[in-house]
Amino acid sequence: MKVVDILKHKRESLTRHNFEILDKMSPALKEYWHDFISKAQAHQLFPWIKEFDSKPAVNEELPVEEVAQIEMSAQAQSVYDELQSNLGEVYHVGEWLDVDQVMIDQFGVVTHDNQWIHTNPERAEQESPFKTTIAHGFLTLALLPKLTDSVNPDNPQFPTAKVVVNMGLNKVRFPYPVKSGSRVRAESSVVSVEPVKKGLEIVRQITVKIDGVRRPACIAESVIRVQF
Repeated sequence: MKVVDILKHKRESLTRHNFEILDKMSPALKEYWHDFISKAQAHQLFPWIKEFDSKPAVNEELPVEEVAQIEMSAQAQSVYDELQSNLGEVYHVGEWLDVDQVMIDQFGVVTHDNQWIHTNPERAEQESPFKTTIAHGFLTLALLPKLTDSVNPDNPQFPTAKVVVNMGLNKVRFPYPVKSGSRVRAESSVVSVEPVKKGLEIVRQITVKIDGVRRPACIAESVIRVQF
């Protein structure tokens, strides 16, 4: 069977699997393929070839669909406008919180992470470069709801919101360890805010600072949804 006959016989499959076929072709075969299509179109051999070639190439971006406009409530609109006008600026500074050995030990028990650098003050004093125990990095991370007042009913960040949902983290770094007995607090700034169904999706940069230390304990990009 001739190559042209094979292609004609398989035209339906070729059209359906355009992306996969082109992706698996070698560079030389791709060059032959495009040359073949050009000649075929010029001689109007197969109408389906034009349809096949008009589909987006493997690395070509597909058309962007229009996003439906989301109507915001008055409460959501008010918060949206306020945050948009202060993008990149610190909008919340939490209270200082003591991170003592009791808290570190309790976190070690819950997470089954009882490495001596966290839970053995005597050994840490002798062998650790910090000369004392340090908090788990994930302990610092777990304190973000407290440090950002996200769980304080008496001092909520978004008083008009019905609920604030933690959607996760885009990225996290721990530039400096929190030594046992240190005080930490968090500063929050808004990276972006977008309307979503029933509320807003807010991306914040949270910087956890250590009292008396220049370098931060944690820098995290947090994603929350605020529903009104």
